[in-house]
Amino acid sequence: MKIFRASLAILSISSCSAAVVNLTTENYAELTDGKTVFIKFFAPWCGHCKAMASDWEQLGADWDNHEIGMVAEIDCTAEESQDLCDTVEGFPTLRYGDASDLEDYNGGRTYEELAAFAKDTLSSKVCSVKNIDVCSDEKKAQIEKYMAMDFESLVAAIEVEEEKVNASEEKVEQGIKKLQETYEALIAEHQKTVQQVNESGLKLMTAVARSKAPTDEARDEL
Repeated sequence: MKIFRASLAILSISSCSAAVVNLTTENYAELTDGKTVFIKFFAPWCGHCKAMASDWEQLGADWDNHEIGMVAEIDCTAEESQDLCDTVEGFPTLRYGDASDLEDYNGGRTYEELAAFAKDTLSSKVCSVKNIDVCSDEKKAQIEKYMAMDFESLVAAIEVEEEKVNASEEKVEQGIKKLQETYEALIAEHQKTVQQVNESGLKLMTAVARSKAPTDEARDEL
């Protein structure tokens, strides 16, 4: 058992790239503060994650200690990081931008493609609470509006918006449940029809017709 646990630990460590910043719930806010980030969400057992590990490590080395850009990764199987992976549905998932408002990256995953994207994206600051000077007038107005609110009012406003999302998710789940029930009813009706048709003589008719077929081609069509 001790050997097995040690092997798992080694696997987890080896899956992390040495030159890449490893983010956890505890250090996320501090290390990404004011940065433009490019983050890989991964699991140590994921084959695609292992395949791109060396390219991601090379990319991390390129951006090591950069003033603005940061290449990082999050092990979604680690207890200290799981809160950061709530919206991750598959591995690896790549996201970029402001750490508090990440966008999905859907481009190529070779080193050359990742490096080209990083060069265009990570060298500049992105609009955020910390970098309001690069925000559009509309975004600035939004941030200033929220900055003028006290903490309790912000929390209340957040809860209102989150409740809208929760209500929408519940509506989707209910809709899926109804679709599943409709699907199951249609399948049951179809199976009943097939059984009735077969019992009424379809199989026998087909067998007789095959025996009477004038050619092999005609028989195969039945």
